[in-house]
Parts: sequence; C-alpha cells; structure tokens
Amino acid sequence: MTRRTESRSEASAAPANSREAAKAERRRQLLGSAKHLFARYGFRAVRLGDIGQGAGVSGPAVYRHFESKEAVLIELLVGISEYLHTGGERIIAEGGPPSQTLSDLIDFHVDFALTEPELIRIQDRDLDSLPDAERRSVRRLQRQYVTAWAGVVRSSSPQLTEQEATVRVHALFGMVNSTPHLSRRLPAEVVATQLRASARSALGVRNTIGT
Repeated sequence: MTRRTESRSEASAAPANSREAAKAERRRQLLGSAKHLFARYGFRAVRLGDIGQGAGVSGPAVYRHFESKEAVLIELLVGISEYLHTGGERIIAEGGPPSQTLSDLIDFHVDFALTEPELIRIQDRDLDSLPDAERRSVRRLQRQYVTAWAGVVRSSSPQLTEQEATVRVHALFGMVNSTPHLSRRLPAEVVATQLRASARSALGVRNTIGT
C-alpha cells in the first residue's frame, strides 16, 4: 500500500516538475527575445507583444510570465547587476593574493562583456526607463561592485588613493564594456585575449598572453 502511494506521488510530481521546467524555459526565451529587441530598437520602441512574438508566444500568454514591459527590463538590468556584484564578491572572498584576485576579476568581467554585449547596450541606453526604486538598486549594486574592485586594486598597488583606484576601475570598465562589438569583425578569441592583456596591463597585473 505504501509503495503504491509513493508511486502515485512520484507520478503526480513528475508532470508538475515538467510544467515548472517548461515555464522556466519559456521565461528564459522571453527574456532572450526582450534582450535582443531592446538592444536593437530601444526599450521604448518595443511592445510586450513584440517580445512574445520573438519567443513564439502569443501576446496574452506573455502576461503569464511578466505583467508589463517594465517588469522585463527590471529582470534584465537588476538581474545582471546582481550577477556582477555576487560574482565579484565570490572571487574576492576566495582570499587569494591581490594580483591573482585582480586577474580573476578581469577574467570574470571580460567574460561578461563578451557574452552579454546586448545587456551592456541596454543598460547604457535604457537605465533611466527603470522605475525609481529599481534604478537606485542598480546604481547601488554598481557602486558596490566598483568599490570591491577598487579595494583589491589598492591591495595590489598600495600607493594609490581610494579615488585613484576608483578612477582606474571605471576606466577599465569603460574599455572592456565598449570593445566586445569588435568580435563581430575579429575572431572572438583574439578580442578576448587582447582585452584581458590590456586590462591586466592597465592595473599593473602581470600579463600572460593566451590565458
């Protein structure tokens, strides 16, 4: 009796898990569609129905996942800011030598820039379209990310003031974030290797071409 009950429970759990997986996949597809459309046309020019069409979903069905176009933008921009902040903190928490930590942070940020150029474009152009609370959240996470980097830079180069280290970090982000479009015209591996080398050089970290 117990075995039959467990089997029925397992059978009912399987479709539920399958439905949840399908829902998560559809949400991922909608976010991917939104990312592409926002980056290409701008947030204000895209309708929620356009996002659904890009993911093969009817307009009304989009509302099962997102209540508005603004909710999609929030998930994209707040989500990537949380990802960067959490990833940076994780690398720093590993407690390696400052030069190694900086090298790992550079690899982390270059990988982000090369894999998410659309999100960089959206943030540059459409951050002000976020509601006030979410825009402040993104700004706060960005400041924390920069501050964490600057702390490691100062550990590696103690002669720098906090302001000087912060300027170097912002300059590094500007360089890395503006360059990934080159991968459309140049081999991605070449772009990645030279970005890492340039970033390490800018922060005084020993370069190892090809890493």
